[in-house]
Amino acid sequence: MTERSIAEERLAQLKGRIPHRVLKLFSGSANTDLAHEIAELLGIEVGPIRIANFSDGEIYVQIQESVRGADVFLVQPICHQVNYNLMELFIMLDAFKRASARQVTAVIPYFAYARQDRKAQGREAITAKLVADLLTTAGADRIVALDLHAPQIQGFFNILVDHLFATPVLVRWMQRKKVEDEGLVIVSPDVGGVTRARVFAKKLDAPIAIIDKRRPKHNIAEVLHVIGDVRGRVVVIVDDMIDTAGTLAEVSKLLVREGAREVYAAATHAVLSGPAIDRLSSAPIKEIAVTNSIPVPADRRLPNLTILSIADLLAEAIMRIHEDLSVSTLFE
Repeated sequence: MTERSIAEERLAQLKGRIPHRVLKLFSGSANTDLAHEIAELLGIEVGPIRIANFSDGEIYVQIQESVRGADVFLVQPICHQVNYNLMELFIMLDAFKRASARQVTAVIPYFAYARQDRKAQGREAITAKLVADLLTTAGADRIVALDLHAPQIQGFFNILVDHLFATPVLVRWMQRKKVEDEGLVIVSPDVGGVTRARVFAKKLDAPIAIIDKRRPKHNIAEVLHVIGDVRGRVVVIVDDMIDTAGTLAEVSKLLVREGAREVYAAATHAVLSGPAIDRLSSAPIKEIAVTNSIPVPADRRLPNLTILSIADLLAEAIMRIHEDLSVSTLFE
């Protein structure tokens, strides 16, 4: 038997053993509940992974099953503790890359450092671009993101980015509340959010109003006045995130002063840092809807806070990517 025939025989034996590429889902420590919810919808288990810390705080990661040739999806929002969870994501990506995964997709429901997407003043860093570069270097082949603070951040990546929106989830919540039947107005808390408000308004067949807001310092907002008619209307303030809630609290008070009958709020990411809970507790908002892109601890769940799941949206995106199907229908 020649060397060529031996090689051909061995290859023929291997062909029958090469399995169809499998889908594997893993989670960092930032939002394990969301990962398990996604896995349940996909009919799979969250893969075993060991994450530990050395005494000096260094992060140790070990994948505890083979991922060779698999489509790996890693769920990890970059939320509080932001720097820890970001570093954990980098190390997990590196581990999967070195474990010979066929493709590693980082599913990042909340993308931190996105607010620093340009040089607004001299000698500033553009951290959104920096994080994009680091994710690619760490081993991500593809990114699934949800409601980026600035859509142009997609252009900071040299890999595929699927930018999903929680709009359908929040719109369904609004429709269930039936506030659109009582003179609904969609309010953008600043000029930068007009496009988002217009999308909501179109789906709910409602007019929009805009808040003229200026921000002299980080996390400090000066609300000036309302552009549009809200008197006697039910208003819904829509935003991508609630951080310290300074804007949301001041906007809600302004809308009430301007004659709004009821005030609701809808945002994708419940960052809820610093004085957010105190501010929201005293704000005249009937109900606040957020998603579970970021886990909300029990001690920060206000009575008027409703948490909506995005697991079905992310699960469908993961399955479409794995099966090489179009994801564009989920961008709407």
